[in-house]
Amino acid sequence: MLSHSATIGIFLLLTICFPVGAMVAAWMLRAKTRTTPDDQKLVPYECGVDTIGPTWIRFKPNYFLYALVFLAFDVEVVFLFPWAVKFQMLGLFAFVEMLIFIGILVIGLWYAWKEGALEWR
Repeated sequence: MLSHSATIGIFLLLTICFPVGAMVAAWMLRAKTRTTPDDQKLVPYECGVDTIGPTWIRFKPNYFLYALVFLAFDVEVVFLFPWAVKFQMLGLFAFVEMLIFIGILVIGLWYAWKEGALEWR
């Protein structure tokens, strides 16, 4: 049997060897081109369409707020589903707790709506 130190050493060695081996294999099996990239290959594009205007632009934070509100209500479903499955066994206390949870989410939705986070501009 190996000692604990030897086992950790083997795992450390494998942890280093697998990524290095993958990078070496990718380097050896890559397509080797002898030409330098021309101007056409260095042009930035979006989905095969040439960009119009500057390539680096700032996005409005509304897009991120929209995604965060969606994520919050998506996570709500993760908590509601197990509760709904065991609803008969949980009783009145769990029902009141879930009403408080949904109430907090409704307040959050109202706040996001009031601040304009749900408007797609």
